Amino acid sequence: MMNKITFCAIVTFCAYQILGLPVISDDAEQRAGKFEGDIVLSSEQRMALAGLRNGLSADRYRWPNNTVFYRIISDNFTTEHVGHIHRALDTIGNVSCISFIEADENATAFVRVVGDDVGCFSAVGYQGSVQDLNLAPNGCFRLGTIIHEFLHALGFFHMQSATERDEYVTIVWDNIRRGVERNFQKYNSSFVTGFNVEYDYGSVLHYSATAFSVNGNRTIVPRNENVTIGQRTGMSDGDVTKLNRMYSCDDAASDNVEARG
Repeated sequence: MMNKITFCAIVTFCAYQILGLPVISDDAEQRAGKFEGDIVLSSEQRMALAGLRNGLSADRYRWPNNTVFYRIISDNFTTEHVGHIHRALDTIGNVSCISFIEADENATAFVRVVGDDVGCFSAVGYQGSVQDLNLAPNGCFRLGTIIHEFLHALGFFHMQSATERDEYVTIVWDNIRRGVERNFQKYNSSFVTGFNVEYDYGSVLHYSATAFSVNGNRTIVPRNENVTIGQRTGMSDGDVTKLNRMYSCDDAASDNVEARG
């Protein structure tokens, strides 16, 4: 019987054929050469590396009023690419209280979506200034990859950096390319939090099993043999729960109900 992830992968493949977008075979999130492959750290975040985990806990990195302003540099993309970015934003907005609003000419703090051919990457959380989110047209246009980068922009780090990750996965250090071992660090909970959600193999923020492999063999081996890691089809239930807890979406919904009453 076809499982949900396999079904989504087939649907994604067909969608790419219809839209005329390239089918992705490599992991462009690893090409950018940033921290953990696709993360741009602020100076404060670099200084706090010893206290990281999966979701950024500092309130100052939350987008004010749960609103993300963005500007797509349309000259970098085709009409189909722009439409796919909007589908990703709609996907996030439809399962949370996050609003995405196009930045006007007076905006000073927003996500600038660019398409340089250097892979995929984003800053983590609200920076209070213009912050680039890069989506290389040839490599970053799986729907889940775009969502992955915007979840970074909303404040999340990678799943396998979680403090408790060794209870759920084994890192095979001998299979990791030399010089990128730091991408597999784990961090304590003093700087970020998992929002009381169990380790999520199915997270769109989890590395694939062969991420940064020197020989094609697995660098991350789940302790549960019946799971798949590294999917880029969409948000897992755990991703949705953590996002809503990070931005207090349940509280916002309650406030709206009380206001209407």
